[in-house]
Amino acid sequence: MAALAWLLIPFAAAIGAGLWGSWANRTHRARGDGPELDGYARFREAMEKSHTGT
Repeated sequence: MAALAWLLIPFAAAIGAGLWGSWANRTHRARGDGPELDGYARFREAMEKSHTGT
C-alpha cells in the first residue's frame, strides 16, 4: 500500500504539469505577438533616427 502512495506522487505531478502547460499555452496564444512586434518596430525607428541624426 505504501508503494501505491509513492506512485501517486509523480502521477499527480504529471497531471499538474499537464494542466499548467495547457493553461500557459492558452494564455500565451490569446495575446499574440502584436505588442512585441510593435515594440520592435518602434525600437528600429529610434535606432534609425539616432544614426541619421549624427
